[in-house]
Amino acid sequence: MKKNIKWGIIGVGKIAEKFATDLSAVKNAQLHAVASSTSLERAKEFAIRYNAPYSYDSYESIFETPDLDAIYIATPHILHAENTLLCLKHKIPVLCEKPFAMNLKQVQKMIESARENDTFLMEAMWTRFIPAIQKTLDLIAEDKIGKVKTIHADFGFVAPFAPEKRLLNPNLGGGALLDIGIYPAYLSLLFLGYPTHIQAISNFGETGIDEATSFVLGYKNNATAVLNCTLKSRTRTEAFIYGEKGYIHIEGRFMEAKRITLYEGENKPVKFSFPRKTFGYNFEIEEVNECLREGRKESEKMPLSMSVKLISLLDEIRQKAGIIYEGID
Repeated sequence: MKKNIKWGIIGVGKIAEKFATDLSAVKNAQLHAVASSTSLERAKEFAIRYNAPYSYDSYESIFETPDLDAIYIATPHILHAENTLLCLKHKIPVLCEKPFAMNLKQVQKMIESARENDTFLMEAMWTRFIPAIQKTLDLIAEDKIGKVKTIHADFGFVAPFAPEKRLLNPNLGGGALLDIGIYPAYLSLLFLGYPTHIQAISNFGETGIDEATSFVLGYKNNATAVLNCTLKSRTRTEAFIYGEKGYIHIEGRFMEAKRITLYEGENKPVKFSFPRKTFGYNFEIEEVNECLREGRKESEKMPLSMSVKLISLLDEIRQKAGIIYEGID
């Protein structure tokens, strides 16, 4: 069993910087190599900043690194499937940033490759590993609020107009739903499972991406989820999980929450706090490290079956809302 896990990162943007920062807070793990497709200088600067001994100016070159244990993919959405398949071909375990890929077809190819190459693969849905979310799951399992009947969740901020960058660029997989709507969508799957009914509507911007998408989900047990994401206004970015005898407030930003409050019947509200000094990516890193040390090919908390459900839900929402990516769909 290998104790020290040596990581590589493909892509050196902002999300990679946060990941590298949190990786430094994880015991028995280190950043070992980085690769940029734009320039060796960018890769070297990133490597120096985060103490990685190897840096490359192409993604293919990173596989020359000795003793590389895992790769985190931090590239734009449109490249996730391609980059993941490249890593799996070299039998290198992968943690791929969300969304896992652009659609179900791509995700299925990624999973098939992971199984053919007997190699670990996980979507980087960091929310699943945040202690506040785990506590919420525990409280529901303890029947503190009864059966979950309604979820309300939102995620919104004002995005600067930069059409060449990923967020507003359809050629890079931009748009509100895939970038931030994935969080309330995932929350609904986590607490209610897959819906039987889906309604969705989007507002589109001048670059063609969905600037705002709202969706309502219905379930066999008459539960509902009312969810929203927007790049045009700052919302509270919080979540409420309503049960038959109480509810849980996951405070903003709910996907990385540090505080939740339990409202159980007529009892006094109970607050739970989970302070940390990291961004919160360290928890998913620790999960992957543990899986690799135990020889597992996927995470029990974020299994590949959940990624299939999540991308299937996003595909259905896109279809209902008319969100199309030319050349992919």
